[in-house]
Amino acid sequence: MGNNLLKGKRGIIFGALDEKSIAWAVAERCHEEGAQIILTNAPVALRFGKIHELASKLNTEVIPADATKIEDLENLITESMEKLGGKIDFILHSIGMSLNVRKNREYTDLKHDWMLKTFDISAVSFHKVMQVAYKMDAINDWGSIVALTYMAAQRTFPEYNEMAESKALLESFARSFGYHFGTRNNVRVNTISQSPTKTTAGSGVKGFGTFFDFADKMSPLGNADTASCADYCVTLFSDLTRMVTMQNLFHDGGFSNMGINSAAMLGEIT
Repeated sequence: MGNNLLKGKRGIIFGALDEKSIAWAVAERCHEEGAQIILTNAPVALRFGKIHELASKLNTEVIPADATKIEDLENLITESMEKLGGKIDFILHSIGMSLNVRKNREYTDLKHDWMLKTFDISAVSFHKVMQVAYKMDAINDWGSIVALTYMAAQRTFPEYNEMAESKALLESFARSFGYHFGTRNNVRVNTISQSPTKTTAGSGVKGFGTFFDFADKMSPLGNADTASCADYCVTLFSDLTRMVTMQNLFHDGGFSNMGINSAAMLGEIT
């Protein structure tokens, strides 16, 4: 049951692939809170995902867009404003992919052309989305832009590979573009550093299951799940967080501030 926190707002949500996607849950929650949304993903993802099922459920539309291509983003934003009847109030960037991770390449033996592709898809696309929206003056004053990130941007998680550098770059873009969007339109830009989450992409990281359990036991509140992340996104899209910008916000049950847990000292975590 919603509380109309987003009543009258319009948004674009990138990255809803299937029911395991955080973007999927965010779309559902935004709809429950009264927002009108447009769903988007890369054309290749539309062929094997379930985004059209979600669009039907939420009575909305899917506009294909490769977030690494400026022309696609210009078309996406233009069509979204036409279909939604005005400027956009919020955007969720939930995009990430690494060929090196998919192909099980070790960090010390990466294919660098694949690494550059990872950066383009997972981080530079965020800058491209914001740059297009900025140039088109497509975001309403006091709007909100959020990207999903991970703590490997600050700490070493060897199996996360070059996605760690991607997330560090993503967070830097949020701070830098947050300044420009804020001074011109009072638009805020933030990243959410989410707990390990059992998404289709996350589960593909080597050793994910073991680390998921470790983080869950280390965190005082346990791992933050997909539904609670969607709730957090809603608050950042709402007018309740108008003065929050250029922040990397940890949503991880307290894991990011833990040094050791007594359970680990007693040998309860393996």
